[in-house]
This record gives sequence, structure tokens and C-alpha cells, in this order.
Amino acid sequence: MPAAYFVVRSIVTDASKRAAFDRWYETEHVPDAVKAFGVSKAWRFWSLDDPALHQAIYQFDDEAHLARMLKGDALKQLVAVFDRDWPDVKRSRETLVLAQEFGR
Repeated sequence: MPAAYFVVRSIVTDASKRAAFDRWYETEHVPDAVKAFGVSKAWRFWSLDDPALHQAIYQFDDEAHLARMLKGDALKQLVAVFDRDWPDVKRSRETLVLAQEFGR
């Protein structure tokens, strides 16, 4: 079965808060999410085109694992912490399934 991905896109409009958001995401949120989700990999990105845009991508072994996470309490708890700590940061979520992998 192909890998599945959970993508969280955040917009940090206040430039003065980006460094704190980056530290929080790196030291707290991603480690907590990786553990809670039981994922094999995670990545974070800041856009080169829009400095306010941050994306986190979590890789799941398959769609079934991703579906279980989406219905479980772990996501609800992480969302609650995010909302508490970063109430002004708007986010959207997307789920993807790997269609093709090319390269080394």
C-alpha cells in the first residue's frame, strides 16, 4: 500500500511571531505529533515565496493509519494545544496518498 500524508498549512501573518512559532513547532509540536500519530517521517517547510507560509507534512505508512489518526483523540488534543498557543494563526489541512515516487 502506498504511503499517505497529512499536510498542515499555517499562515503566520505577524512577522514578529515567526521565530517563536518556528521554535515551538520544532521543539514541541512536531515531536508531540510524531509520537502521537506514530508516523515514520515528518517535514517542516517555510515558503521562499511567502514568508508567512509554514507547512508541516507527516508521512503515514498507509491510508488506513492516516484514517485512524484523523478519527482519534490525538489530533483533537494537538489541535487544542495549537489553538491555545497560536490562536491568531490560521491553518488548513490536507490529506494525500502517494501516486508515484521518482528518483533516488
